[in-house]
Formats: sequence, C-alpha cells, structure tokens
Amino acid sequence: MAPKNTLNAQNLEALGAKRLAELLIDISSGDAAAKRRLRLALAGAQSPADAAREIRKRLTAISRSRSFVDWQNRRALVEDLETQRRAIVEHVGKADPKEALDLMWRFMALSSSVFTRCDDSSGTVIEIFHDGVSDLGRLAEAAEGDSQELADRAFEALIANDSGEFDGIIATLRPALGNEGLQHLKQRFVALSKEQIRKALEQERRKIGWATSGPIYEDEIADRHPARVIEGALRDIADALGDVDAFIAQYDPETRKVPRIAAEISGRLLAAGRAAEALTALEAAEHRRAGWPELECEDARIAALDDLDRRDDAQAARWSCFERFLSARHLRDYLKRLPDFDDVEAESRALDFAESFEPFSAALSFLAAWPAPDRAAKLVLARAEKLDGDRYELLTPVAEVLAGKHPLAATLALRAMIEFSLDHGRSSRYKHSARHFQECTGLAPTIPDFGQHETPEAFVARMRGKHGKKSSFWNLLP
Repeated sequence: MAPKNTLNAQNLEALGAKRLAELLIDISSGDAAAKRRLRLALAGAQSPADAAREIRKRLTAISRSRSFVDWQNRRALVEDLETQRRAIVEHVGKADPKEALDLMWRFMALSSSVFTRCDDSSGTVIEIFHDGVSDLGRLAEAAEGDSQELADRAFEALIANDSGEFDGIIATLRPALGNEGLQHLKQRFVALSKEQIRKALEQERRKIGWATSGPIYEDEIADRHPARVIEGALRDIADALGDVDAFIAQYDPETRKVPRIAAEISGRLLAAGRAAEALTALEAAEHRRAGWPELECEDARIAALDDLDRRDDAQAARWSCFERFLSARHLRDYLKRLPDFDDVEAESRALDFAESFEPFSAALSFLAAWPAPDRAAKLVLARAEKLDGDRYELLTPVAEVLAGKHPLAATLALRAMIEFSLDHGRSSRYKHSARHFQECTGLAPTIPDFGQHETPEAFVARMRGKHGKKSSFWNLLP
C-alpha cells in the first residue's frame, strides 16, 4: 500500500474539495497554460456550449498571434494546441459532435499560421494536427452530416495542405463520406484538373536554379504543386472506393515502371484478386540501380507468385533475396515453408553462404543478429583485418553477442573501435573507448591463447607508443 504522502489521485482526494481548489489556485498563479486548462474544465462542467465558447476564444487568440516560436519555446505551444484538441473531443464531442466537428475544422485551420511562425524541426507540432485529422474522421462519422458538404471541406483542406497537416484525410473521412461524398470529391478534383493554368509571360518569369536540361523557373515549380495535389487526392479517392484501375490511371505508363510504383500497383491488384496482372505490372518495372535492394518490389512479386500457386517460384524468389541482400526476413520465410529436417540443411547452407558474403560488415551483422555467434566469431578471427572500427553501431552489439563464449573475437571487435578512435583523434568517443578498454581487460583472463593476435600487453604497449600523449583518453582509465 502506497504511503499517505505519495502523490496519487486517491491521496489527493482525501484532502477534500476546498483544499484542492485552494492548491489549484495557488499552483496556477502566474501559469497561463494552467489557468486555461482550469477555465476549460470549469466551462466543460457547466455545459458543452460553454466549453465550445471557451475553446473558440482560445483558437481565435492563437490564430491572431504573430510571435515566432523557436525550439526552446515550442513546448508551451504544443501543450496549448494539445489542450484545445483534447477539449474539443472530450468536453464537446461526446455531447455535441456537430459542434465539435466545426471546432475541429477551426482547430485544423490554425496549422497555416502556426507553421509560418514555428520551428517544428522535431515534428511534434505536425503530429498534433495529424491527431486532429483522426479526430475529424471520428467526429464526422458521429455528426452524420451532409456528405457533399463534408467533401467540400475536405477539398478545401487538401488544396491548402502546404505542410502536410491534412495528409491521410480522405482515408480518415471514408466512413463519413460514403460513396456519394467520395464521388463528389472526385468530381471536384477532376474539374480542377481541367482548369487552364495561365502561363507566365517571359518577362514575368524568375529563374531560381539550373538543371542539366536548362534553367529552373519559379512558376514551373509552383505549377507542379496543384498537379501533385490533384493526382495524390485522386489516388486516395480511388483507394477509398476500391477502384484499382482509377488508381493506376493516375500514373503515366513510364511512371508505372518505377519499382516502388509498380509495387504499389501490384499490391492493389493482388488485393482485388488480380494476381496475374499484379505480376505483369512488376515484370514491367525497370530496375535502374543494379544490386539495390528494392524489397517492396521483391515482396510484391513473392506475394503474387504465392497467390498464383507458384510456390516453387516464390521460394526461389525468397532465396534470391537472401543471397543478394542477406535478408534475414526472406531467409526465415523460406525456411518455415520447408518440410521438417530440410530446413536444418537449408539453414546450414545459408550460413555457409553468409560467411563468405561481401561486404564483410554485412556478413558479420547478419551472423551476429541471426544469431549464429559461433560463425560470427569464426568470421572475426579469420578476417580480423577487415573490422572497421568506425562502425561502432555494428561492432558494439557484435562484441556483446560474442563476449560470453567467444572472448577473443569480442576482444578483437573492441580493439578495432579503440584503435580507430585513437588513430583518428575522435575525442567524443574516448569515454566509450575507455569502457571498451576495460572490457578487454575483463575478457583477457578467459582467453587461454591469443594465437596470431596481439596479447593484451602487446596491444597496450602499441597503443601507448602511438598515442601516449593523448592524456584525455588515458586519464579515463583506472
């Protein structure tokens, strides 16, 4: 049982309403954000209408603000926005979803002015507006309003979606829009796509850069934005309607050959029960970067082969992905589809292949993570000269995996990181290197024979001979 002075709801309730009210007044003194939350709670306790009025007042105040918010002051803005968003849902939405829906649209309209005056390098502000989009979907469904009116608001939102705050809104509003609303929204975007864009006169054009094909003009970049918005919206509408052909139609024939796009098209064809067409779309893709792991395309092809009951071809494709990219996921999928005992032999063959794979770092990473520590240790001992001490994100976990049963291999991985940081004067890593040094010291008694590799004494002597003047490192050792 928690002590009586532990800060929790039960103990605070024991103080009584009067004492808690006094404490809240005292705590909120000089804290504008706390006062706003208390006023919202009081308004919400009176009625949803009172809460709505309080929220509207605050949204208006935020929209009128012009002061720049840097990363140091961003937290206060984030808390304010989150407070208003939650209040709309919790204080108004449960009793009056129509009013809450209107408030949430007003809240989302803040995004333009907020991003104009806010440093959102961390992405915390955009996430609040993405949560607002999700709220729009739930509130719109509860409000049961006119689907065409909702489609019109979605249209205006997407046209003004400069910072990506309305991304995903079509899928979110799908239940509330229904087929009628989606068709209306589609018609609006189709109509927009047919509008003529006035071409700027030559004397009005401004160069903003150069490409291999010639100058880049500001109006060209501006003209591309509406086209991208329209294409993206029509693709999302096609997805919401389950219209695969309309989705494909938004890409020209050349673009459909891009592996990532081909994978998207294939996935939708496959979901529609059109596996043969899905495979055809993938086979038309042009892979311009040889050896580059375009796993989306590979996975789509495997799925299509499975759906067509071409199991052997699907297995061959999984093995090919493993061989080309050392993909552990594809190897596991391959093995679990083999009969008992066959999987053991295939795994051994795969690990043999991985041991000789180039680049060395990929082979080591795969074997350590599989896990196959015996083979990872064998690889380190056989090819120690290829250990890249700069790859601390690889060698640190490798050393941890090997330390128990393969202390010599672990020591070589640790030494590689120590030597790199000293050779290159990476003082920011000295603290970690000192820890690695102590780990090597701890492992040394468990190593009966260093063989062709340096003894601990020889390694220390060499490091002191080369880097004895780097006192900022040596002073970190006990």
